[in-house]
Amino acid sequence: QVSLVESGGGLVQAGGSLRLSCAASGSILSFNAMGWYRQPPGKQRELVAAFTSGGSTNYQDSVKGRFVISRGNAKNTVYLQMNSLKPEDTAVYYCNAAHAALGNFWGQGTQVTVFS
Repeated sequence: QVSLVESGGGLVQAGGSLRLSCAASGSILSFNAMGWYRQPPGKQRELVAAFTSGGSTNYQDSVKGRFVISRGNAKNTVYLQMNSLKPEDTAVYYCNAAHAALGNFWGQGTQVTVFS
């Protein structure tokens, strides 16, 4: 069994910062790619930032320069540092991990709410 657990969400005023964390646990200890997606209210889930299987990073244009994705020292951990938060960043944020043989895994989501 494997699970992805996110933490770090919450309520923050516009202009503030939050750091999201994601840690994988279970029998699968390595993944080809890991990243963050979000689902704003009434919208579809969208990519925020991710490490690709080749080790490069992808960012959604709206967060580029404000958010930074990084890897932790622990195995299969990933972080999302979110700075200069805007109300439009309000969403449920999901950790994602891809395994070449077993497919995609998703965390339970963590709520980020940004108010003006």
